[in-house]
Amino acid sequence: MDEVTIRELRNHGGDVVERVHRGEALTVTRAGVPVAELRPIPRPRVTGEALLSRWRRLPVVNLAAFRADVDTVLDSDL
Repeated sequence: MDEVTIRELRNHGGDVVERVHRGEALTVTRAGVPVAELRPIPRPRVTGEALLSRWRRLPVVNLAAFRADVDTVLDSDL
């Protein structure tokens, strides 16, 4: 776990919180002694029911049009 000092937390709090937001866990130190930990809050899990609901709302894909688009972008010799 990476460490940040009290001074760094005070002077660059937004940057420190951004690191935590990106998933880092940090130990806050005072005079080299650990005094606190900052960890991201776990995100709520998505239920299977919610995933199915999202899946049902996806637009229908025209496979022939999709293939034509891919063929115009990619080299057919690949």
